[in-house]
Amino acid sequence: QARKPYPCSLSNRQWQIIKDWIPEAKKGGRPRTTDMRQVVDACFYLIRSGCAWRYLPGDFPPWQTVYDYF
Repeated sequence: QARKPYPCSLSNRQWQIIKDWIPEAKKGGRPRTTDMRQVVDACFYLIRSGCAWRYLPGDFPPWQTVYDYF
């Protein structure tokens, strides 16, 4: 399910530039199911808006997941 873009969301070009800097999932655990682009977009949203973690809009991954990756 696609979420609506926010003004602080990465463009496709920007994502292509930074996606290789995102560490791979740890070996031996469960496979990663979280979309890392959404996590990065959520971090940018939090930084830009100044909202509290718990007020992260529902179309991002859960705030606890974003916080853990942050």
